[in-house]
Amino acid sequence: MEIGSMTMRTIAIYLIIAFFFRIMGKREIGELSLLDLVVYILLTEIAAIGIESHNEPIFKVAYPMLLIVVIQIIFSFISLKSVKFRKLLDGHPVLIISNGKVNDKEMRKQRYTFDDLLLQLREKDIGDIREVDYAILEPTGKLSVFKKDANNANRSSLTFPLILDGIVQEDNLKHYNKDKVWLLQQLKSNGYTSVEQVSYCSLLDDEIFIDNKVE
Repeated sequence: MEIGSMTMRTIAIYLIIAFFFRIMGKREIGELSLLDLVVYILLTEIAAIGIESHNEPIFKVAYPMLLIVVIQIIFSFISLKSVKFRKLLDGHPVLIISNGKVNDKEMRKQRYTFDDLLLQLREKDIGDIREVDYAILEPTGKLSVFKKDANNANRSSLTFPLILDGIVQEDNLKHYNKDKVWLLQQLKSNGYTSVEQVSYCSLLDDEIFIDNKVE
């Protein structure tokens, strides 16, 4: 009887978890944020306890799992609306290599060693740091690498957003040696009266790209 009960509970909890994971959206394991990882661990731990506690009603297992998923969905919705909240939860990308120069200060801040850097470069078939123009440590821990242009050493394929979701990215403006006054002039010349109208804006080879918000 106990085996039969455990089998039914296992199947029920499996279906519940599959349903919850489905409504939370699809992501590869390597793309999980810290918050996603915490949620996944909590769900699996509660599921394991629920399978073993066969005397407890299945509702007592499903309810905390549902509560965690609802919190995750609410946080995800807020993250879509607020860049600051998204950065608070997920962190933000960090430039490890900029214009071919390793950023030692950021590496120390992220507790990221040269062994980590060289390992991730080798995984991308890069054997020499001098081949790299930019390397970005993503919030997931993945390293995104942009190699130097062999034909034009002064040209980069990497762009830094100047505006995200209607918010000016001050640090990225400084990277291009630009200021907010210059940015507002560019927006005005392209028919925009405020940064709130823009969802994404970037600069590449002195050519500005603007994507307006669609309500």
